[in-house]
Amino acid sequence: MTRAIPGSPLTSVLVPLTLFLLTACQGVLPPLRDKIEVGRDAYAVFVGGSGLGGDLYGVRADGGPAYPITYTPVAEQSPALAPDGVGLAFLRGRSLRDSTPAAVWVLNLMNGAERELRLPKGSGMPTRVGWSRDGAAVIIESTAGLFRVAAPPAPPRVEPVSGAGRAAAESSLAVLLGDPVFARVVPCKTPGDLCVSGDTGAPGFLAHEARQAVRWGADSVALLIGNRVEIRPLGPGRPRRLTWTNLPLDPRQMTFFEGRE
Repeated sequence: MTRAIPGSPLTSVLVPLTLFLLTACQGVLPPLRDKIEVGRDAYAVFVGGSGLGGDLYGVRADGGPAYPITYTPVAEQSPALAPDGVGLAFLRGRSLRDSTPAAVWVLNLMNGAERELRLPKGSGMPTRVGWSRDGAAVIIESTAGLFRVAAPPAPPRVEPVSGAGRAAAESSLAVLLGDPVFARVVPCKTPGDLCVSGDTGAPGFLAHEARQAVRWGADSVALLIGNRVEIRPLGPGRPRRLTWTNLPLDPRQMTFFEGRE
């Protein structure tokens, strides 16, 4: 029987391998089982932890504890929930020591199954992901352009996006406000501030030093300011805060599913 000596080269190989095997075993189970009713409850998913090893977490829309979704030793980033709240697309880092996004994955939150969506060679590195309106495809922005990939369980057919389909693909990556949509969130000229841009006129101010905005249903927008989530109505009403607990380090990059009755 082989024994690893602490500090030896064999130990440095066995530890990541053990983490990988543990992750593989955990990945076959629904990560939010008995915590959030996937596809029905309203909830958010966000990234937490260090840049080199960030994981994905889920939290109910009415607050409470943050639940871990992924446990891998590499970084997960830029999550995007599908319109049905079941599929979760995200970017996964290159290696244990390099968090540069290298692959796009889709996790089924109902059954825990994962699938990698591979772009053809020469398609650049993925930078953001979103979903088509009908949830049938994942939209991938890369350093070389936009791509549409059929979502699981369909075969992962990859198509470059151009021409008439480009506007819809770009919208899937934007923070759109209202139903029907009347504006989108954009960076202000002042670094760190967020503005709202409509079809006409100059952008209007939204928030100061907000790291991110996310569409919070048809009538609200949520802002991530430090470790605080502030939910603001688009019409009359008072802002409210998401009271969450068990927070990981540096929560960021939030995506939201508004739930179904």
